[in-house]
Amino acid sequence: MRRFLRHPSDMPVELVLRRQAFVPRQRLHNISLGGVACNSPRSFRCGSAIEMRIPLLGEAARYPGIVAWCRKQADDYLVGIAFMDEDTLFRARMVEQVCQIEHYRHQRELELGQALPIEAVACEWIAAHADEFSNASFG
Repeated sequence: MRRFLRHPSDMPVELVLRRQAFVPRQRLHNISLGGVACNSPRSFRCGSAIEMRIPLLGEAARYPGIVAWCRKQADDYLVGIAFMDEDTLFRARMVEQVCQIEHYRHQRELELGQALPIEAVACEWIAAHADEFSNASFG
C-alpha cells in the first residue's frame, strides 16, 4: 500500500459523499496518484466518491477523491483519500503543505511561548521537511 500524507488533526476536515459512480475495489489498486489520510467520525466504503473540505481555508479548499481505505481507530476512523487527477493532487499537496506548516508554527509557538512570523516558520519547516514531504508521502 502506498503511503498517504497524514493530515494534521488540529486542522479539521469535512468528508462529504459525492453523487458519482462507485469505483470497484479492484480499480482502486490501479490508482497511481497519492492521497491524504484524515480522521473522520464515521466510516466510508472503499471506492466511494468523496470530497475533502478544509473549512478553515475557505470555500476553495475542496478536493474530490475516492476512498482508498478506511480503518477503525479507538475513537474514530482514519480514511485514506486518493486523488484521481494530477491537478487535484497538485492542489491538495500545496494545501497539505500549508496545513503542515501551520501545524508546525502552532507547535513552535507553544514551545517558545511567543508568536512567530509565518515566513520564518515556513522557511524552517521547508528546510527540514519539504524533501520528505514531496518524495515519501504522495508516491
